[in-house]
Amino acid sequence: MWPGKAVRLVAMAAPDSTAPGRLEVVRRYVNTRDVEASTEALSTPEDLRVWLQDAGLLDGTDADEADLRRAVALREALRAALAANHHSAPIPTDAVAVVNQAADRAGLQLAFTADLRWAARPRAGGVDGALGGLLAVVARATTEDTWRRLKLCVNESCQWAFYDHSPARAGKWCSMQVCGNRAKQQAWRSRHESGT
Repeated sequence: MWPGKAVRLVAMAAPDSTAPGRLEVVRRYVNTRDVEASTEALSTPEDLRVWLQDAGLLDGTDADEADLRRAVALREALRAALAANHHSAPIPTDAVAVVNQAADRAGLQLAFTADLRWAARPRAGGVDGALGGLLAVVARATTEDTWRRLKLCVNESCQWAFYDHSPARAGKWCSMQVCGNRAKQQAWRSRHESGT
């Protein structure tokens, strides 16, 4: 284990960063890329297949290099959307295009549910359908008003996806104990170095 990794594992396991229900799958999907540790959980098509299968989104279909490229592009588009959630900013145009292309490939359709809601469901199978399943979770989260609470840690070296449980939706860091303290220490050092 390298320096800082033990702290990272504690932050990753913090129960206050998990999202409710199936939105947790989207949070975990975004976190398949760990910026701080410089690791990538989706390095191969097999990694993608296993991850989607373990998440209950794929049932035995193989993945190929094109699937992997599209899945990573979707993950990074969702990452950009989570970054926009901090200030209710518009999602970057290129990220919107990637999400819309994934939705088209999945053949997302609306279906009425017994609890008087609309749900998005993918018509496609395979990896495109599995990615559409992730987008269906996002669609439901936007209607349940939980989506805007899914954010990226503002610590540039972290960028871990977390669910903001704060009453005012003002959370900035994946963990106040780790990234929040780092930011406060850096601000303190900056003030003292500049003499203010």
